[in-house]
Amino acid sequence: MPTSKISSFNIETHFIEHRYINISMKRIIFIAACGLIACAGAFAQEEEPKLVVKPTGRILMDGGVMHSTDKTLDAQLNDGVAVPDVRVGVSATYGKWKAKVDVGFARQSLSLKDICLDYNFNKENLIRMGYFVHQFGLQSGTSSSFKITMEEPLANQAFFNSRLIGAMFVHAGEKYHATASVFAENDAMKMTADKLGNEAWGAMTRLVWRPTTEHGKIFHVGVSGAYESPRYNKNAAISHKSYTLKAPFPTRIVNVAAQEATITDATALWKVSPEINLAFGNFGVEAQYFYVNIKRENAMPNYNAWGAYGNVRYLLNGQGYDYNRADAGIATPDPGSMELVAGYNYSTLTDKSANIYGGKVHDWSLTFNYYLNKYMIWRVRGSMTRATDNAAFNNNTFSILETRLQIKF
Repeated sequence: MPTSKISSFNIETHFIEHRYINISMKRIIFIAACGLIACAGAFAQEEEPKLVVKPTGRILMDGGVMHSTDKTLDAQLNDGVAVPDVRVGVSATYGKWKAKVDVGFARQSLSLKDICLDYNFNKENLIRMGYFVHQFGLQSGTSSSFKITMEEPLANQAFFNSRLIGAMFVHAGEKYHATASVFAENDAMKMTADKLGNEAWGAMTRLVWRPTTEHGKIFHVGVSGAYESPRYNKNAAISHKSYTLKAPFPTRIVNVAAQEATITDATALWKVSPEINLAFGNFGVEAQYFYVNIKRENAMPNYNAWGAYGNVRYLLNGQGYDYNRADAGIATPDPGSMELVAGYNYSTLTDKSANIYGGKVHDWSLTFNYYLNKYMIWRVRGSMTRATDNAAFNNNTFSILETRLQIKF
């Protein structure tokens, strides 16, 4: 073959190969770029959180018959029916953030319930800010409509605060549960500071050790502690120089105080509350003790009060109790379950050494709970309350038979 032809062939071959390589490289680069773009798009889609909004609601419908051996009280503790709580709200989650707003309606008036914002650092740790129930003992871990005794124990009502404005850190680990809160007094949600004055503040914590939380095998022990500065009172002479502790008779059909004490010349309130919670199969026990000490000035004796309750619960059907790690307590039984709960409560707001007679109560109760489905519970409660040593009324015995149908979603 002539040299010119050979050279021409080599040049053409080199050109074709070079062109083919260039086209292949371009295709590879193009495919890789498309892959990177697709991966980046998929990654962006995975990382971008979704806003999930859910409506919430609650309806409680009560009916009951009651009687007191004191004629004056019996005229107030009347048989009747009530819709003591209707709530409409919304919850929203966006990534690590969760917000909740609840508005309640009862007896022709609106009231604000939970209004809070959560930030979840991870599965075990979060911080909650806003207006909500801060954790202090067993009862603070469950909503008011999910009390296994239908109404919460009187000791808890006397010595625990309801919702408060503040912030709470929660650690819900496998073996340990811990919370720490700072808060302002309840009236901060009802009045502006120019009318309320310098707002009372406080701090509380709850610590729980739970070595076993298996299905049908639960054991935990814990302790809560709190400090509160003196609270607002509509009487200007004792506002932010006093505390008022009280608990109603155990029904929402009427609202009559079974215990009430106002402690004046106060400078600080300290309280502590150990707790225990256990379950074996279909059998469960929960108990809590409260001790409150109020420091006073002007040579007034310090005030001391205490109380305790215990509940024994038994599933009539079902396959044993489960544990709710987030709230540190026995979880609501499965739909279709039936349960009996026997409860006893003793609490005293009477301190004779301080010359304060807020009353003593012994309360015995038996409650039947039927968890109809995921959203509905039917309860029947019978109780007897012995109220004594109260400056507001004579010693008496209050008895009630009450039922409730509740819907929550």
